[in-house]
Amino acid sequence: MPTAHLRLTALLVAALLPWPFVPGTSAASATPCARYAAEAVRTGNVPTEIPELSGIAASRRHPGVYWAHNDSNNAGALFAIDGTGKLLARFPLRGLRPRDAEDVAVGPCAAGARQSCIYLADIGDNLRRRGEVWIGRVPEPAVLDGRMLQLEPDSFRYPGGARNAESLLVDPRSARLYVVTKSVDGLGEVYRLDDLAAKDGGRAVPIATLPAPAALARLTTAADAHPGGERVILRTYAGVWELRRPGARSLEEVFAAAPVEVTGAAQLQSEGIAYTSDGRSYVLAAEGDRSALYRVDCTDVAAAEPGAAPEPPAPSAARDAR
Repeated sequence: MPTAHLRLTALLVAALLPWPFVPGTSAASATPCARYAAEAVRTGNVPTEIPELSGIAASRRHPGVYWAHNDSNNAGALFAIDGTGKLLARFPLRGLRPRDAEDVAVGPCAAGARQSCIYLADIGDNLRRRGEVWIGRVPEPAVLDGRMLQLEPDSFRYPGGARNAESLLVDPRSARLYVVTKSVDGLGEVYRLDDLAAKDGGRAVPIATLPAPAALARLTTAADAHPGGERVILRTYAGVWELRRPGARSLEEVFAAAPVEVTGAAQLQSEGIAYTSDGRSYVLAAEGDRSALYRVDCTDVAAAEPGAAPEPPAPSAARDAR
């Protein structure tokens, strides 16, 4: 059966099947933090099953759960962990054999959908030799039982040749996908992924170039979209940067905002960052056997008013919560 017919059949079946309400915070109700804590709190360690952690994302279906994966040639599974690093389940994957999986994101399976999907980004290309790179998509499982997950793979190409990237984001309203390249010239180039379902693969469309707001603000290794859709957070080897655009209608508007440095944590292989599912905090993860997990909390006394101007503290070294 042609691919287009398979996709149509899948959509029709999904429409006919009952889908339970997905717990978590919707884009409309996720209020950004007005002020982050000046220090990150160590919450635990990455489990031994993920020694090459390269991406982390908060589940939209299971509160307090995060999806994570290993790096190149080790991404044959997705792992469900909690905020302390406790392994809850390991899900083997089929449908895509990643060469260099660099990030994972969670967002709606389609614009306006209540069903959430996990997106695995096979987009790493240090030598810039890959003619096409891949995104694998699968609905979030209802139960953390470790069953086999079937990824739906889609390829795409960059204009003008290959790029190396380690960051994937999903717009929480439109379900559009974006990648941020890993660049020595700044925080990277931002591409929107169009026509992923096309027979010959999708297109990476350039929408923004993020300059270096500071000397060491280069080589973005991870990113995430705020569940409210008005912020984006980026991690480099040396720090964490947030883009804010109150009232933004799309992530493209957010990418036009000026980066603001926020609290980070000193880690050798800074490979992961994710907002918590309520959008009030964010977590930091790194590659390395039993590497530390950190969380940066919001210090607001109450939820910030919509559009309130954040007052970020100066970044500082992380402390251990012991």
